[in-house]
Amino acid sequence: MAPRAEGRLDGRTVGPTLSGLREAATALEGVAVKTPLIEASGLSRRLGVPVWLKCEQWQPIGAFKVRGAWTAVTRIPEAVRAAGVIAHSSGNHGRAVAWVARRLGLRAVIVMNDNAPAMKVDAVRAEGAEVVLVDRYQRAATADALAAREGLAMVPPFEHPDVILGQATCALEILEREPGVTELLSPIGGGGLLAGCCVAANALAHPVRLIGVEPEGAAKLSAALEAGKPVPLAQTASLADGLLPVAVGEVPWRFIGQRVHEALRISDEAIARAVGFLFHDMGLRIEPSGAVTVAALLTEGFRPSGPVAAILSGGNVDSELFARLTA
Repeated sequence: MAPRAEGRLDGRTVGPTLSGLREAATALEGVAVKTPLIEASGLSRRLGVPVWLKCEQWQPIGAFKVRGAWTAVTRIPEAVRAAGVIAHSSGNHGRAVAWVARRLGLRAVIVMNDNAPAMKVDAVRAEGAEVVLVDRYQRAATADALAAREGLAMVPPFEHPDVILGQATCALEILEREPGVTELLSPIGGGGLLAGCCVAANALAHPVRLIGVEPEGAAKLSAALEAGKPVPLAQTASLADGLLPVAVGEVPWRFIGQRVHEALRISDEAIARAVGFLFHDMGLRIEPSGAVTVAALLTEGFRPSGPVAAILSGGNVDSELFARLTA
């Protein structure tokens, strides 16, 4: 397949060229893991097509977020990031930024929701970051205020092209490893990972059908597709604590709106079953947010037309919750 050149589509950026995406992937060597794409034989038998799982739970911080965090932080000019970096996060993005900052010798401040899982808060602190706990709907505003007051460089969880570029390397690895994949399922919170899938598919000029998978209690992609633009939900709630932004980000939507036409809404019950299935059938420890794609494959409502890949976005799950879901 010929790579797509840099260009414009309907007045908006198509995205990085393939060479730009490969440059980002090269910069991640020795930092992020080129995680395996493994076949889920049980799902393959059930669906009658090969089912591939991208195991991002084996990244150094237990989730795909390290890709975007490293790409974004290392592209901030040294003079700008000298005072430190700041991020707002429910967990995995904050841990990734803290991990990157520690490797680069930078101060890191992470604003997290005060009901975030304790293990995720502890993991961020273990990386040496300062943690500020606030109501989750105040995270972004609090981080912006702290950044302005203390001269910290903001590293958004999804509202930045460099974050999206880093996440795109995940889909690049999938589509180059298995170019025959006809559908690619990605979890969606704010949209950084799904937008990255769009970037990679565009750069490769790959016809793969991209599908966002979201909890029923946080169906912001469904709302955006219906309205033709990001629409903030009044509130969100789900077992999948990493997928609770109230709206798709404006920057991710520039890519998602051009390329994605489907959202699969998954119940918490189905997500819980998927966590159990992945553990008992494949021995994989996956957090609820990372298991939504497999939950979609286990439901009766979705049937792939050919080989399908699903991203397992992370494995940072509280031990007590995991024990309950896999009992």
